[in-house]
Amino acid sequence: MPRQRASGGNAGTLYLFLALWGAGQLDEITQDALSHYTRDLFAREDEALRAIRARSDAHGLPRIHIRPEEGLMLQFLLTAIGARRVVEIGTLAGYSGTWMARALPAGGRLITLEIDPEHAAVARESFEQAGVADRVEVRVGHALESLKALSDEGPFDAVFIDAAKRDYPAYLDWSVENIRTGGLIMAHNAFWHGRVVRPDWQDNPDVKGLRLFNRRLAEDPRLLATIIPVGDGIAVAVRLAE
Repeated sequence: MPRQRASGGNAGTLYLFLALWGAGQLDEITQDALSHYTRDLFAREDEALRAIRARSDAHGLPRIHIRPEEGLMLQFLLTAIGARRVVEIGTLAGYSGTWMARALPAGGRLITLEIDPEHAAVARESFEQAGVADRVEVRVGHALESLKALSDEGPFDAVFIDAAKRDYPAYLDWSVENIRTGGLIMAHNAFWHGRVVRPDWQDNPDVKGLRLFNRRLAEDPRLLATIIPVGDGIAVAVRLAE
């Protein structure tokens, strides 16, 4: 059965783009160009965000920050649901936390969990310089232990997971129980640079954790989920009513 032709110039262009994407005709160079196109239009870094990356490099932290377009997606999603209370698992230098904190209204709160005290110190400086320290609390310790204590403070509007990949299923267990109905569970690296589908990576503990996490998102009847193909893939699930 022939596909229905999209009407209008913009719709026609979008139809062609999606058809080419689905047919696997967009090469890596084109995909990278489209990422930069999106970033330049919608997710330009300001001085505070650029300073966080520079500060992170100066302290020797790993270069594993989310991309600007991924940060904007998190900010967009939190704004869309009117989030006020958010948990982040994995702080690093505070780059993703700054994007999310900017989505919160007056009185909103981001609680971000970091296992490394030095990383936490860098992040606190980042939040202060970015002007969001009044709505961010950095808690230091192993995430799974910190989450246990947080259970008494919920429910929360959203959680963003970006830490040890092998622990993603455990983070999901906590999230499903502590996010309100209509709240969001978001996770970075859902594709993990393609490793989730590469045969030579299937025995890796982190890949196993990610694949299990993604599959459970897809199969849990309490969640409506998908992977947004922005950057390295952002897995997103809405908590449904019981």
